[in-house]
Amino acid sequence: MGYITLLSDLGLHDASVAVAKGVLMPYANGLNIADITHDVSPFNIRQAAYLLGSAYKNFPAGTYHILLFDLFSEKNPSLILSAHEGHYFFSPDNGTVPLAIGTTPASWQCDGYKKGNTFSDWLNATGEIISSLEAQKNILSGLPPYQLKSVYHPPGHLPEANIVDCEVIHIDRYENVVVNITKQQFESLGKNRQFRLQFMQVEEINEISSNYTDARQGYKLCRFNSNDYLEICINHGRAASLFGLRLNSGNNNIKIVFE
Repeated sequence: MGYITLLSDLGLHDASVAVAKGVLMPYANGLNIADITHDVSPFNIRQAAYLLGSAYKNFPAGTYHILLFDLFSEKNPSLILSAHEGHYFFSPDNGTVPLAIGTTPASWQCDGYKKGNTFSDWLNATGEIISSLEAQKNILSGLPPYQLKSVYHPPGHLPEANIVDCEVIHIDRYENVVVNITKQQFESLGKNRQFRLQFMQVEEINEISSNYTDARQGYKLCRFNSNDYLEICINHGRAASLFGLRLNSGNNNIKIVFE
């Protein structure tokens, strides 16, 4: 049993997601269509990449991941097929895929996408390629190689001051605040030193917790989540609302100071 996943910034306020599924169904050939999310904040590539990177690896190899995020960021929308560790990604060339998987995958330009520039045109072209791949046609040999754009930027690091500037990349349903530093990056930069996680100018945390319950109810903590990204949390509380932390905000003032 195979899968097609959808990730988008379309929301659920209109019929766009249903349209996407309706266009794709004739090509699915028994593949299950699964939603990753349709609530990506418009134009927020870091959030889109974080959510894709968190989800795709939990599906079996051979899954087709369709990114309907910032689809019309280019004047002439591109359709790029990428492959990484047995997974296939269909996306425009907006940098999301390399940022999500942490590397630049093998990619091909889908020249068959010449019928028009509409949402349905893009989806139909994607469906045709999925059908060909499912039929074990050697479609990749007929597509020209393509170099994806990369927009990866590590957290800002000021070595002389031992400071890492961080930004909010996602706020989950419980209002835990995910920032753009991974456990690996934290350990590489920190080298087992003491640290202070500072935000909103007056708040500070200086230890990593394993679980939410390491802090008393109503108290703040930070931890690495199941995707190994650093979170600012409150045990049985809403960190984003309490501290005024927001996506797409330049006023969060989140810093890690290593001592």
